[in-house]
Amino acid sequence: MALVVHLKTVTELRGKGDRIAKVTFRGLSFFSRVLENCEDEARFEQAFRWPIGSQVDGDEMLEIQVFNYSKVFTNRLIGTFRMVLQKVVEEGHLEVSDTLIDDNNTAIRTTISIEIKYQTMDGSVKVWSDGEFLDIPDDLDGTFQFETDSLLSGRSQSSGTSPGRSIHGIPTFRKAGKGVFSAMKLGKTRTSKDDHKKGDDAAILDAEDLDRKAMRLGGIFDPDTISLASVTAVTTNVSNKRSKPDIKMEPSSGRPVDYQISVTVIEARQLVGLNMDPVVCVEIGEEKKYTSMKESTNCPYYNEYFVFDFHVPPDVMFDKIIKISVIHSKNLLRSGTLVGTFKLDVGTVYTQPEHQFHHKWAMLSDPDDITTGCKGYVKCDIAVVGKGDNIKTPHKASEADEDDIEGNLLLPEGVPSERQWARFYVKIYRAEGLPKMNTSIMANVKKAFIGENRDLVDPYVLVQFAGQKGKTSVQKSSYEPIWNEQVIFTEMFPPLCRRLKVQIRDSDKVNDVAIGTHFIDLRKVSNDGDKGFLPTMGPAWVNMYGSTRNYTLMDEHQDLNEGLGEGVSFRARLLVSVAVEILDTTSAEIMSSTEVHMEPVSNISESATGKMEEFFLFGSFLEATMIDRKIGDKPISFEVTIGNYGNQIDGVSKPASAKKKKEGGGESEEEESELIHNSSDEEAEDDGDLTSVPSTPPMKPVITDRNYFHLPYFEKKPCIYIKSWWQDQRRRLYNSNIMDKIADKLEEGLNDVQEIIKTEKAYPERRLRGVLEELSTSCSRFVTLANKDQNLSGRTKLDRERLKSCMREMESMGQQAKTIRTQVKRNTVRDKLKLVLNFLQRLRFLADEPQHSIPDVFIWMISNNKRIAYARIPSKDILYSIVDEEMGKDCGKVKAVFLRLPGKKGFGPAGWTVQAKLEMYLWLGLNKQRKDFLIGLPSGFEENKAVKGIGIQAVPPISLVYNMKQVFQLRAHMYQARSLFAADTSGLSDPFARVFFSTHSQVTEVLSETLCPTWDQLLVFDNVELYGEAGELRDDPPIIVIELYDQDTVGKAEFIGRTFAKPLTKMVDEHYGPPRFPPQLEYYQIYRGNCAAGDLLAAFELLQIPYDDEEIRRALIAVHDFAVPQIKIGPAGRSALPPIDGPTDSDRGPILPVPLGIRPVLSRYRIEVLFWGLRDLKRVNLAQVDRPRVDIECAGKGVQSALIQNYKKNPNFSTLVKWFEVDLPENELLHPPLNIRVVDCRAFGRYTLVGSHAVTTLRKFIYSSPDKTANNWAHTGDIVVNMTPEPNIKKMDTVVKIEATTDAVVKVDLNEDEKEKEKKKKKKKKGEEVEEEEPDESMLDWWSKYFASIETMMENLRAQEAAQAEAEEREDLEIAAESAEIKADDFPMKGTKPKEKSKDKKSTKDKKKTNDGTEKRPPKPKVDELMVYNKELESEFGSFEDWLHTFNLYRGKAGDDDDHNVVDEDRIVGRFKGSLCMYKLPLSEEITREAGFDPNMGMFQSIPHNDPINVLVRIYIIRATDLHPADINGKADPYIVIKLGKSDIRDKENYISKQLNPVFGKSFDIEATFPMESMLTVAVYDWDLVGTDDLIGETKIDLENRYYSKHRATCGIASNYSVHGYNVWRDPQKPAQILAKLCKEGKLDGPHYGPGGRVKVANRIFLGPTEIEDESGLKKQTEEHLALTVLRHWEEIPRVGCKLIPEHVETRPLLNPDKPGIEQGRIEMWVDMFPMDVPAPGPAIDISPRKPKRYELRVIIWNTDEVILEDDDYFTGEKSSDIFVRGWLKGQQEDKQDTDVHYHSLTGEGNFNWRFVFPFDYLMAEEKIVISKKESMFSWDETEYKIPARLTLQVWDADHFSADDFLGAIELDLNKFPRGAKTAKQCSLDMVLKEHELPTISIFKQKRVKGWWPFVAQNENDEFELTGKVEAELHLLTAEEAEKSPVGLGRNDPEPLEKPNRPDTTFLWFLSPLKAIRYLICNRYKWLIIKIVLALLLLIMVGLFLYSMPGYLVKKLLGA
Repeated sequence: MALVVHLKTVTELRGKGDRIAKVTFRGLSFFSRVLENCEDEARFEQAFRWPIGSQVDGDEMLEIQVFNYSKVFTNRLIGTFRMVLQKVVEEGHLEVSDTLIDDNNTAIRTTISIEIKYQTMDGSVKVWSDGEFLDIPDDLDGTFQFETDSLLSGRSQSSGTSPGRSIHGIPTFRKAGKGVFSAMKLGKTRTSKDDHKKGDDAAILDAEDLDRKAMRLGGIFDPDTISLASVTAVTTNVSNKRSKPDIKMEPSSGRPVDYQISVTVIEARQLVGLNMDPVVCVEIGEEKKYTSMKESTNCPYYNEYFVFDFHVPPDVMFDKIIKISVIHSKNLLRSGTLVGTFKLDVGTVYTQPEHQFHHKWAMLSDPDDITTGCKGYVKCDIAVVGKGDNIKTPHKASEADEDDIEGNLLLPEGVPSERQWARFYVKIYRAEGLPKMNTSIMANVKKAFIGENRDLVDPYVLVQFAGQKGKTSVQKSSYEPIWNEQVIFTEMFPPLCRRLKVQIRDSDKVNDVAIGTHFIDLRKVSNDGDKGFLPTMGPAWVNMYGSTRNYTLMDEHQDLNEGLGEGVSFRARLLVSVAVEILDTTSAEIMSSTEVHMEPVSNISESATGKMEEFFLFGSFLEATMIDRKIGDKPISFEVTIGNYGNQIDGVSKPASAKKKKEGGGESEEEESELIHNSSDEEAEDDGDLTSVPSTPPMKPVITDRNYFHLPYFEKKPCIYIKSWWQDQRRRLYNSNIMDKIADKLEEGLNDVQEIIKTEKAYPERRLRGVLEELSTSCSRFVTLANKDQNLSGRTKLDRERLKSCMREMESMGQQAKTIRTQVKRNTVRDKLKLVLNFLQRLRFLADEPQHSIPDVFIWMISNNKRIAYARIPSKDILYSIVDEEMGKDCGKVKAVFLRLPGKKGFGPAGWTVQAKLEMYLWLGLNKQRKDFLIGLPSGFEENKAVKGIGIQAVPPISLVYNMKQVFQLRAHMYQARSLFAADTSGLSDPFARVFFSTHSQVTEVLSETLCPTWDQLLVFDNVELYGEAGELRDDPPIIVIELYDQDTVGKAEFIGRTFAKPLTKMVDEHYGPPRFPPQLEYYQIYRGNCAAGDLLAAFELLQIPYDDEEIRRALIAVHDFAVPQIKIGPAGRSALPPIDGPTDSDRGPILPVPLGIRPVLSRYRIEVLFWGLRDLKRVNLAQVDRPRVDIECAGKGVQSALIQNYKKNPNFSTLVKWFEVDLPENELLHPPLNIRVVDCRAFGRYTLVGSHAVTTLRKFIYSSPDKTANNWAHTGDIVVNMTPEPNIKKMDTVVKIEATTDAVVKVDLNEDEKEKEKKKKKKKKGEEVEEEEPDESMLDWWSKYFASIETMMENLRAQEAAQAEAEEREDLEIAAESAEIKADDFPMKGTKPKEKSKDKKSTKDKKKTNDGTEKRPPKPKVDELMVYNKELESEFGSFEDWLHTFNLYRGKAGDDDDHNVVDEDRIVGRFKGSLCMYKLPLSEEITREAGFDPNMGMFQSIPHNDPINVLVRIYIIRATDLHPADINGKADPYIVIKLGKSDIRDKENYISKQLNPVFGKSFDIEATFPMESMLTVAVYDWDLVGTDDLIGETKIDLENRYYSKHRATCGIASNYSVHGYNVWRDPQKPAQILAKLCKEGKLDGPHYGPGGRVKVANRIFLGPTEIEDESGLKKQTEEHLALTVLRHWEEIPRVGCKLIPEHVETRPLLNPDKPGIEQGRIEMWVDMFPMDVPAPGPAIDISPRKPKRYELRVIIWNTDEVILEDDDYFTGEKSSDIFVRGWLKGQQEDKQDTDVHYHSLTGEGNFNWRFVFPFDYLMAEEKIVISKKESMFSWDETEYKIPARLTLQVWDADHFSADDFLGAIELDLNKFPRGAKTAKQCSLDMVLKEHELPTISIFKQKRVKGWWPFVAQNENDEFELTGKVEAELHLLTAEEAEKSPVGLGRNDPEPLEKPNRPDTTFLWFLSPLKAIRYLICNRYKWLIIKIVLALLLLIMVGLFLYSMPGYLVKKLLGA
């Protein structure tokens, strides 16, 4: 169905002008061509065509607008014509003529006449022949169509292309229309009743045969969419019959890289358990490292640093798990008990900003019992460094922030701090298509033994996640195993491990190997947004790829099966699903362990993964060229496979599932495979016996040139086709394709914008707006397309959720794009570009579909039965859809495919050579859509089918025969290349280029010894035959491959790099002239593997050679007789081409130069060269360089320096400036590089090349005369620069614009660095007095200054970050607000008056500061500060190349690194110092006329002389941080080594033992002579007792550039001038002398010192103080402060001003040559230099490390109360405790002290009056205690530790026979701990739990404190409980005070404490038993005892009575 509108004429137009029309239907517009200078009538005569997917309703509208066209301004609307299509729908054909209406809907006189045709087709879409839309007799059938143009007269000038052609992109420089999919039609959505009829046919058809020319012009009018012929013209050209090739060849994954992971374990807190001895274990992969053990504490402090080095591929690295665990009491004998662990994968760390977590708390959990919750926290830093990453150490937040554990958890952004436990269920159902693993030999052996031929593979599935593994059962002997099992992992959610690894393995006793591996990225199967979803996937099939399926015993590509690198063949597919369930850990029936479990699951139905459909893959090989000559002698065939279909070794015919469905299942398997699953009746007989043809017939290659062969496919192109059966999950791929296309379009647009910015062309903002508009329309288009997703079978939860989230994302992206588009202004282009680049990443992420469906297609080149090279094409890229946007980007297009070597063979140089280049056409779709499979082939062919006979309409061809060919001439204008790869040992190359086009190749000449060859050569390829129809070739010529080689005298030329280009095509009927011809030179990026390796400047044009008329007539007759026409090119054809003109150089012989119209226009330039000197030249061929000379060459002209007579003695040149004149292109971008070469002049006139350097861009050396206008205000009024800071208000850095006439005042804050900042003072609560004394001058030293400065730096960094965050937030707000369509006026940020805005801001800031700032923060003590740079000084001041530049000289072959940005250190053979200056001639006179102009120096006036000079160099080394450990114990013993020239200082005896953060605090003086000794090396070595010392890292500083720099880097300028004290002025020249010298050198007027503290320099007046105090406190007058003020603001002085270097400390990275690119630590230092011919400087400042101060802490334990009672009494069962208190200072556990025992406390009260005395050394500045002790008995010397000052008090219950019981503890940080309670009652648990909220005190300020503090312990539920209270007194004394008033330990003399008044009950019963009886028994049981005694007496009496009674009786009776 289609609607065709033929726009004929518009008449009665007013005036004269250029006219253009725009025709719109269903929202899709086309532009007509521009008619220039037409008066009253515009004859457009153009046809527009809309293919449509649904019937046109009668009420739809057609709209035509006519404009006056303007190249510059927007087009002006003349009138509009609108028409309802009711009549058209009824009649089908209509001619209309009507008047237009203007904006106000009133008719105007202008009339328009059009003709409309509407073709409907009933029923579903049938096969269209080409003729149906074009009135052409059917018998032509598109075979011989270059004639059709004349047949069609004016109706459609589209040159009769075949249907279904998408107009995706005419090449960039004629970019099509406005919307992204401007060529895609919108179909109205169908009503549901005809849904069932059409099955899958979507509501939109392809864009057919649109009028190309209209489209082509369409883009030009809207400036937003204008694109450049971009530098990478090919890589951005999306064409419509050809796909863009990918220029990067080498597979990047799978290649091992260096990684270094550093982990610092700082401390642990809140560990669960009593009185532990914790050790932290850090485990990465297989490696484990342990910290030392800390005794009896559950908040140990370690501060230990570990480094792990790896050399593995990135994928393996990022999947490794970092596991941090805490173990209790581990020692040599026992392994200890695990407290808790924390896991995350390396990838998570690497994706963090700066690749690191800094000072974050890892929360520990118990893997054996998930119900327990948090087991404690470990504070650590984790950083992952790859090669070339530089780690910035983030500034430390203030200590208080870090103690907030909850706010600083070690989790990535966006992960909630409360993570829950979850179960991860991975269900493994079944697999199919497994390869037969054993070799055929083994199979025969097995068969002989077992006697049957069973399947020879025993598969099982291994699932790995978060460091745990689970396995399914092994299915013996099965190629289609069915497991139906699930593996269950228990892990925290969200997990910090991103990938699940699912691997099918073959279980084998001998070697258990992987069959295939698949990774499931959890981020892709979940969404963490507020409308997100938990990870879910499937049930879906995942495809596994790996090594080829040829079964050899040793598989060389086994790595591929493990998931490393890109798989080169299909291995198997596995049906899996993933689900996550969040656990409720409180419920009772939960499994508490995290062991991996296996459970069976029920089977799932066949249809659960989608309906089985029959797919059809068709491919045609149009060309096979560039076949490597190694394989050129054997016949070659190509095999295409999809899954196992088409695989010749163990291919499949049809899946079992499809067989089962067959009716009458009785046939044997062979027959079944032949039968086709009937998709429709009429097709059944068509392809009844259709077998697949998966490979091309073998064919012997033909030679192209010395390196490559090609296959002679000329007019006969072989085809392949394969039928395969897969679940129909196309929808997934379609959505993915739509997003991919949007992303491609966006990327191309952004490349353009970047290109425009880079080449400084006009209007980048317009292009960006265009890009954003395209983006927003395509996003909304996605939403409409994806939404019509029917409920297909096999849609999983992930499909539904993903669709929802993709639609949400796309919608919001569309909205944001719209909003950003409105904000794109000229000045915001760059920022907005960054934002839009984020969109690109988001799109790419969304487009990646995690649930596979159809496997990828592999193309293998097979020679001699060996698989040589392959290409892998994702199936989604070639998937067909009738909706254009959903179609794969390479479907139905000709794609240039480069084959490469498989696996590891493809790494390195082997991977760069092309094994073969195919021009290939691929189409994959449902079998029922098969009619369209030839749509995109270049037309003009006949099908050659294997089967002849009836009904063969649908049988695919086995080859195509082209009977239509065009003959062309290709002209390659090879102008020059630059920045090539150095391929020879000389550091240069001998480059030539080889140009391939189709089966032809030619080479340029070889230019020797250069990296920037200018060939200036035209290569002409004659008689290039291309098959297909002319119009297509015009818009879509094949690509040209250009390869650059280095010619070697012996052996084969070496590959340098490759690039692609598309020629500009001229057909016979086109005029050779502007705007398209002649073509412009363009830059093409050259790639070598994955790295850019230079640029090629060239142009390519393809000119059609016309036929003779006579020949054409003959051919036409032949066509009508159905013969194949043979057309010859007549003699008339050649002469019709544009002539090749241009200067024919006689000396260049037959080489043609690039013609005049194409080569650049030249102008005369003069290049002046400043020759300063040569440095660090290495030996050449073992000989020293003695007499070097520098040769400068540019564009064939050049100049030589003077000869250095004796390099050893003086490496500087005697003549400083020389110049030469040269003709260079006007366009700066085309300037050739300038080559610097250094040669050594040896005896007998021999020269050796030492090294060379190519200056690729001369732009920075172009001289621009000082702009007079910019400084015109400089000569008007004087400008006062006021310097008095107002008190108490933090100044904003306001810049007031100074106008010429006014007396403006620039306010500059004098103490810029000392804005009121706070030292690390604790935040006091309001209302509490601020105890802050002014620091005493004598107490301050250099370190006070340093620490204050570091604090300032941190604050500035924090402020910067906050400001940045604020700006971003504001932008987001704006975007959000605009998308919610708030008016800009309501928006305070967008004030219209910028001046007011800044004022308001300032005042509110100030107010804020005065109100809260002063209350919350104590004022910071006034300390003079210096500037701390957290990077090298060079990076802050442009490497000090303000006039002297350093050029590295290279020699030797370049290394093949992936990143060329890492400089090859070993290739540098020296440095040339000098500079360049180029300018156009003639130069204006006024420069040369200036006073004092020295004509010999040219533009390099006022440059110092380069004679040798003696300098005193003073190096201050402060400290090193994060050194790489050098010893086995994970530490290092660092010391400093300094080298400068011949001096070599080794400070070996002062090494610092076992320290990775050593503080050196040293200065070194060296005398040096520049230029001989100018490279300073500062290295840190590791001291070893035996063996040589190892280098840890070093840094190099070029002192010469610093010395001569205008920034005055000799000695930093301090912030204040003082003559004594810690801030003494250290430069021998005083500020006033420096200022006078600067003024003299800069020819400035001044300085003039005036009264009242004023100084005038040039026309600036500065104010400042004029008095100074000397040491005795006397005040003197001085001008130094004033001079210093000027120096500190020197950059404001007009003309000569630049920032002078302040007093500073720089931080330099330490590098080790063995580990290039990876930082080994950093060193903080600075360098001063003093010339020896001026007075000597004073002594060096003392920066030796502060010695810790000796203190004594006396703790008196008075009483305890409410201690819990632990023991039961033996006699009485009463609860009691035998209490004692133990105390120690952290880090000194071995010096712990105990009180005596208060026995038998019944109430929990204890009385002690016991004194502990703890002496310790303390560093006030760092608030740390310093301990020196031997690490172990084997240690050679003591190691110094710095730990926080913390006092631990514990309460214990003493036991005599068993271990004492721990009852509770409290730890007090002596710097800030809660004030003790006044009474025991007020003492509560809150003092520990709510420590942050309570006011805190510091013992170092208070000196003496007394109070009650709580003891706490954790109960079973890990909650804190109160276990007692202690009354203690803390008294801090310095060592001197302590000596004066000594005290005894315990209650001893001196100053004994009185004995405690304990109740009588407190004693030990077995030491004094009587006392025990008295107290224990008497007291309580007095009455009981009396009663018992009485009863006993009674008993005895009765007993006695009974005893004696008989005797007495007898006596009595006997009467004795």
